[in-house]
Amino acid sequence: MDLKKLLTRSLSGIVYCLVIVGAILLGENGTFMLGVLLSVLACVEFSKICHDLNSKNVPVIILDVLGCVALCCGVLVWPLVSWIGIMVVRFVTELYIKSENPLRNLGHSMMTQIYIGVPLGLMVSVADIWAPNLLLALFFFIWINDTGAFLVGSMFGKHRLFERISPKKSWEGFFGGLFFNILAAWLFWRYGSGFFGFDTVDGSCWFAIGFAVIVTVFGTWGDLVESLYKRTLKIKDSGNIIPGHGGILDRIDSFLLAMPATFCYLLLLS
Repeated sequence: MDLKKLLTRSLSGIVYCLVIVGAILLGENGTFMLGVLLSVLACVEFSKICHDLNSKNVPVIILDVLGCVALCCGVLVWPLVSWIGIMVVRFVTELYIKSENPLRNLGHSMMTQIYIGVPLGLMVSVADIWAPNLLLALFFFIWINDTGAFLVGSMFGKHRLFERISPKKSWEGFFGGLFFNILAAWLFWRYGSGFFGFDTVDGSCWFAIGFAVIVTVFGTWGDLVESLYKRTLKIKDSGNIIPGHGGILDRIDSFLLAMPATFCYLLLLS
């Protein structure tokens, strides 16, 4: 990688991280706005890589985006009612599109809601129910895991983690990311338990370590799942909205599985 590409990748990565951190630090409203932004970008990008982004499908894409935005309003009654209404309209819409493969279209819409909308809705719910800064810990664990896995895997990786889907990932990289996350969890608990909102759930060190392990395992699976999609669609990146990093789905792939798992973990310990 030449210096110009490295600089572009570094700057765009910093901007992306600052947007995430800044939105979460704004509290519940900032987290909601972040959820809406990611919903719109991810839904459009997913439609594009599935070759559904055309004038004929604009009403469908709008309904998918509205469904994800409704889910981003959290676990309140009216957002859920709104989402159910949008999904009913989405099914009825398929009657009038006259598509050759309506089941495929509906499958894409349902997958958009489950794969993209539900995790982003749970993200907003964590900010509402517990503390927004728990999400900071989640994103930091994802980024630390990615960095640790890359560094350790690059230096010591010999045993392939899932060669059929992602030939470059190794078990050494996975355990390297896990080690760095456990270390980060201890540091977060020791010096920033209150800041990261651990006290709103369970202030113990074991809670922080469990949090890190959950994010590491499910974040890795999330990365592999998106790699599976890209291999199936025969594409390298989901998009190019973030220079040097690819699409928005390439950046939040770990989050999309780590977030539901984290939400369940928080519920169990609350």
